[in-house]
Amino acid sequence: MKHISFSAKRLFQWVTAAMIFSMIVITISFFRVTKQREILFAGGALLLCALIWLFVLTQIFGKQLALFTSDLCQTLDHMITGNEEPNYIKDSETQLARISHRLLRLYQIMQDNQRKVDEERQELQSLVSDISHQVKTPVSNLKMVTDTLLTHPVSDTERTDFIRGIRSQTDKLDFLFQALVKTSRLETGVIRLEKKSCKLFDTVAQAMSGIVYTAEKKKIAVSVECPEHLTLSHDSKWTTEALFNLLDNAVKYTPSNGKIAVSVFQWEMYVEIRVSDTGKGISESNQAAIFRRFYREEEVHKEQGVGIGLYLARQIVMQQGGYIKVTSTPGQGSIFSIMLPVQ
Repeated sequence: MKHISFSAKRLFQWVTAAMIFSMIVITISFFRVTKQREILFAGGALLLCALIWLFVLTQIFGKQLALFTSDLCQTLDHMITGNEEPNYIKDSETQLARISHRLLRLYQIMQDNQRKVDEERQELQSLVSDISHQVKTPVSNLKMVTDTLLTHPVSDTERTDFIRGIRSQTDKLDFLFQALVKTSRLETGVIRLEKKSCKLFDTVAQAMSGIVYTAEKKKIAVSVECPEHLTLSHDSKWTTEALFNLLDNAVKYTPSNGKIAVSVFQWEMYVEIRVSDTGKGISESNQAAIFRRFYREEEVHKEQGVGIGLYLARQIVMQQGGYIKVTSTPGQGSIFSIMLPVQ
């Protein structure tokens, strides 16, 4: 539906012309009927009074409109800069109150959007800083090794050791970038988890296959208790990724001849995949922080890793409507539990 818009000046001109025309027509009509000149004088006087009061009303209305426009522009300027919240007029049904109410809503929306932008900017800055920190060490090591190979004569044995070091650092960079890609795709919704009803035993077995060799190398005993016919609606591929990250940490931080146990329990609302180890344990003050991206405890920096596995695991489980919990005592090992909803 189209609306014809007039300026206030044009509208005033049309109303004034219509009023003058109407009063002239009425006055002439009465004069023709009565044939009295007093009617013409009376009509002229009324028309003059009407024009005077119309002029006064126009001046008052113009000043009020100018004042309202000035206040509105000032309010909009404050809204743009975010320095002032619009005044809210309560208990009023006037047009000014309706405009004020909408300005307040607009201001709140702008503030929310600005807050989100600031949070995203801070998150991006933090991410760039973390990536820079993680990449700095392997890149420095690669530069040092390649400079040594280019500027100093080395034996075949030393060259082989240097090449192995280069391979180790490139593997670390590759792992970092792969983990970042997976995380960013999950966070931005590029990858959506698809839950399907399938055997949980197959998911656990797939995750276990990734740590068998390293566990045997450290002589860590691994046990699994999972009902073979237990079915659960979950994304098997990504749940395997989350469970593998927990198992990989368990192997990494459990000393030689230790134990790792994987147990599955079916509760009323959740299915629990519990991973327990006999590792060094985690202090209570650090148990909430270990799920942050790139977080690593000071005493484990000698171990390989970038501190993104637990963060990625939590993201995967949360997107399936579940959660991860941890209980641990320093020196007595840790228990990580993936809780996946039954429905």
